[in-house]
Amino acid sequence: MEEKKKPSLWQKSYLTLILALLALIGIAGATAAWFSLGDHGRVYSMQLDITTGAALRFDTVQHAEFTDYQKTLSFTDIAAAVRQQYGYDMRTTPLRPVTTANGTTFTLRDGTVVQSNSGSYWEIPLHFIANEDLIVHLTADNSLNADDGTRISSSRPTLPRSMRISFDSGDSIAVYDPGMGDSATTNGKIKNFGLQTPPVSVYNQNSVLFSLKKDTDKLVILRIWMEGTDEACTDELKNADFRIQLRFDGTDENGGRLDGRRGRPEQ
Repeated sequence: MEEKKKPSLWQKSYLTLILALLALIGIAGATAAWFSLGDHGRVYSMQLDITTGAALRFDTVQHAEFTDYQKTLSFTDIAAAVRQQYGYDMRTTPLRPVTTANGTTFTLRDGTVVQSNSGSYWEIPLHFIANEDLIVHLTADNSLNADDGTRISSSRPTLPRSMRISFDSGDSIAVYDPGMGDSATTNGKIKNFGLQTPPVSVYNQNSVLFSLKKDTDKLVILRIWMEGTDEACTDELKNADFRIQLRFDGTDENGGRLDGRRGRPEQ
């Protein structure tokens, strides 16, 4: 039997070079998600509307009485509150791709920290209150006779997957990732989660954001950003538009909905 020839030094060097090139291609692919950081690469035309379910209210400021809080906040309402607190106009200050490791500090691709008053990401203070003890969920389900469930839409179909929305209640941070579906992962005090496809029949632990005590105001910081490390965050999103709808609903401690609709505890 003819003995196999051992690879020559040149063949070994060639193979090493090929492997190194493949590694570089892999690194380039991992970082290609970030689109350009110039003004021409930002996202324009944003809309944001938020609604709540039964027994639950909220506002951009704290009030003395439950009845003083709102059930719905429009983009105009939110933009006015952000302009007053942070000094920029959400309607004319486009988002930029950023990322975060701890849910509160955001950086650009080069590691530069961006401040909350820069408009590179949105930071919105929301005061929640309920007229009974309840667990607050984010839900994709609509309220009765309305189309107001949580969703992100855009003329660019990949844009919603690049968005992230977090809810910082102080004790924990829940980060909504539209690409996760009905799943959740936890790392320390941060939970990353997706939502069930409507109509929702079960409110489970994945969609839990925080709890409320009766007639007790709770400040929650809402943050919205384009996740630069997401594979959907590419140059295709330059000058894109998007619309965000958020809907909160309350359940008892077993996941039963307070409005008497079809939600039920998870079996």
